[in-house]
Amino acid sequence: MEFTEGKSYEEFQEDRILQLAIEREFEIIGEALFRLEKVEPGKLADKIPEYRKIIDFRNILAHGYDIIDIAAMWDFVQNRVPELLEKVQNY
Repeated sequence: MEFTEGKSYEEFQEDRILQLAIEREFEIIGEALFRLEKVEPGKLADKIPEYRKIIDFRNILAHGYDIIDIAAMWDFVQNRVPELLEKVQNY
């Protein structure tokens, strides 16, 4: 969220370095959830029901370079990450 604060979608579209930074952050978030699921099976689903979708998104970013959707990334940063952050803080 910090990386895109004060930025427009158009600025995001034109800034490849920012896109790569956001991709990397999503990879880290997805990997952390993947590892947490292994440590505490079943508990994650109660606290973060969409965790599997986040892990899947991480896998697309890490392995599906030709299908990365910039608009979806922007939407996640603007609308989903604040929600996820709240859930993680309450975990």
